[in-house]
Amino acid sequence: MIKRLDNVKLPADRPESDLLKIAEKRLGREVKYFKILKKSLDARDKRNIFRLYSIAFSSCAETEPKPQFERLANAPTVAVIGAGPAGLFCAVRLIEHGFRPVIIERGERVEERRNSCLRFFNERALDVESNVQFGEGGAGAFSDGKLNTRTKDGLNADVLSMFVRFGAPEDVLYLNKPHVGSDRLYGVLQSLRAFVEERGGKYMFDTKLVGITADGGKLTELKLKNVKSGEESLLRVDSAVLAVGHSARETYEMLDASGVAMEARDFAVGVRVEHLADAIGLAQYGASYKILPTADYQLVSHAHERTVFTFCMCPGGVVIPAASEEGGVAVNGMSLYARDGENSNSALMVQMRRSDFGGDDLFAGVRFQRAVERVAFALGGGSYRAPCQLFGDFAADRLSAGFGEVRPTYAAGTVFAPLSEALPEVAVEALKAAVPDMARRLKGFDSRDAVLTGVETRFSSPVRILRGEDMQSVTVKNLYPCGEGSGYSGGITSSAADGLRVAETIFARFKSLQ
Repeated sequence: MIKRLDNVKLPADRPESDLLKIAEKRLGREVKYFKILKKSLDARDKRNIFRLYSIAFSSCAETEPKPQFERLANAPTVAVIGAGPAGLFCAVRLIEHGFRPVIIERGERVEERRNSCLRFFNERALDVESNVQFGEGGAGAFSDGKLNTRTKDGLNADVLSMFVRFGAPEDVLYLNKPHVGSDRLYGVLQSLRAFVEERGGKYMFDTKLVGITADGGKLTELKLKNVKSGEESLLRVDSAVLAVGHSARETYEMLDASGVAMEARDFAVGVRVEHLADAIGLAQYGASYKILPTADYQLVSHAHERTVFTFCMCPGGVVIPAASEEGGVAVNGMSLYARDGENSNSALMVQMRRSDFGGDDLFAGVRFQRAVERVAFALGGGSYRAPCQLFGDFAADRLSAGFGEVRPTYAAGTVFAPLSEALPEVAVEALKAAVPDMARRLKGFDSRDAVLTGVETRFSSPVRILRGEDMQSVTVKNLYPCGEGSGYSGGITSSAADGLRVAETIFARFKSLQ
């Protein structure tokens, strides 16, 4: 019989192997089955930092049942448009139900995509079709692979298990804030691709959706274009999943012209803020930070009438170029599994409202994002270098003249420039009020030497593709909007869970027809 023990405390300097000793003491005999169920760090008292666990154990060798999936015979053709977390996890679940999906991705497979991104980082040579936003793995492939989520979706556990199945470290199953690391995500994506192809699924890389055909209000055909050869083709489908990501601006315009109902959304803009990782560690954990994992944080401020919040915090990470259009600068953050870089960074975002950029005009948000990115491009000298400013100078409305203790990590290079010229006035004022307010909860967050690099505009999609309770587009049946790009999730785990949910819906629909 499996026993469970919660609230097991281990001092920060004790090895995890002590948990097995605790289990054996509780049982009074040898433990033959042992599993960590939850793990978190309690640092509320810097003089008494400890790890908190829930564990399961037994004196018998236990086996955990593998999930079983009902499979359709003669499953119809389903296309999955987009190879980010929503699209890929949808494709895997469809395969488990007997489908052989066709995955359509405008960018490259991850091996080639990584080279294209490195070329952009180092040489500022942008590939508009394969970059940090587009390609196998989606934007999440260059983000640290954070899998924590605020959603209470019942499919989240399935997502984490699937990540481990394809090569993610097992600790993502029980860590309070799990992450894969951008370096390890490459292997996960390759393993997932092998699974899909071995079971009859098909990838079409370098292929963009450029049109759809509907007959009687139902999707029947996709118009595709190979972005390298320019060759166009038609693909007959029974259904298609739209998992295009939050930056597929041309695709949104095409869908609108094709009669697919959408609506404008609020979103956020801001900058990346960098501090020394040691400074964040000392502020969070005190002197014990050297024996603990690289510290993270999550902050919200209501000091201004616009909410300001940190997002996609990358402990020991770097700021990366994230543009997908020529003539624009956008930034993001990334860290490797080890999280051992000198700096830590986070997006520092300001809530924007539709009234700030055009009300309910469907593409006003897209134009707003693009305009901010183009001003940042110009401020950086017109070569994808990013404008940056020390926080002390930003707060005092003066141009920075040199770096202090924090050096920027943005690979394409930075230029001192007034970020106030790129960001809306309301965002500038909100940031000035929020950072000192956040420093009341995280000492040193308002350091004058903290580096602000702009601009962060790809927080979320500025439009939502409307879907009904049946998960289909409200205007084009057999078309399933899915994931972050369609406005139904935010982050890797919730996007992947939405992909699983859409796959289950498609399976249930076709099962009912047989």
